[in-house]
Amino acid sequence: MRLEGLHHITMITGDAQSNVAFYADVLGLRLVKKTVNFDDPSAYHLYFGDETGAPGSILTWFEFAGAAPGRAGLGMIHTLQLGVPSDASLDFWQQRLAAKGANPTRVSERSLKVSDPDGLQLELVVADDGNPPLQAAHHEVPAEHAITGLEGARAYSMFHGVEEQVLTEVLGFEHQGGGEYRVQGDERHFHWAYDEAPAWAPRSGAGTVHHIAWASQDDDHLKWQARVREADGYITDVKDRDYFNAIYFREPRGVLFEIATMSPGFAADEDAERLGEELRLPRQHEHLRAQLERSLQPIVNPRAAARETSEVSA
Repeated sequence: MRLEGLHHITMITGDAQSNVAFYADVLGLRLVKKTVNFDDPSAYHLYFGDETGAPGSILTWFEFAGAAPGRAGLGMIHTLQLGVPSDASLDFWQQRLAAKGANPTRVSERSLKVSDPDGLQLELVVADDGNPPLQAAHHEVPAEHAITGLEGARAYSMFHGVEEQVLTEVLGFEHQGGGEYRVQGDERHFHWAYDEAPAWAPRSGAGTVHHIAWASQDDDHLKWQARVREADGYITDVKDRDYFNAIYFREPRGVLFEIATMSPGFAADEDAERLGEELRLPRQHEHLRAQLERSLQPIVNPRAAARETSEVSA
């Protein structure tokens, strides 16, 4: 039994439309699901990824409109690493992001950093160590430069260089020295790391990470729950999230972990060709549809808008 790498990472945004414009247009990801927060249906929950919404490509956001900026600190993820195909791809993204006003910084020949509209730090890295690419199609992003999925994430921790045995002995992470770890699945892997925590106090808010979810085969999900409990960890009961089942716990350094099943997937309730184009509600909140369609601010999906323009021109 082992985790299959990353499932998704969930953040907080203060403005859903700015979030969609950046991730589904500037970065060229696909908006694969437009739904609401299970625990607060008055708030959007937006999912972005590759063409099929495959685990390992998924970034999600809760919108809390007008939320004050947060600040990553002790026990929080501070950087997400997105894969790109080549060194030439970094040149493409540096030019594209600068043209879009995103002010990227070239860290090295192999990486480029940029902040999203809420201040979340992203690092584009050359993905050349074996992950199958998970790419979306965008009319302004050549396929040879399109983002290939998530490669890694970095969190702040005390004792960042000391091996965290809950990761290695309970969850099966490979410790690669210092604060570096690797989660190796059958098809994909993911890099996880701890860095020395800054002196300032952490603050949740727009631009911060809420949790990170690891992918599990469906048949192993309850076994993971039992394993964490046997290690004296507190873990939730199984939560049905419509597109996957989920269990949650905090690892010893303070980061909220989720383990999510690989199925049924994001095409469970809408045509794969139209992912993310209509508001889909959790079954438990479907009775609120009329109310939510009045209260939620409409979002322009760049892919749907481009197709409508093309159809009118034709």
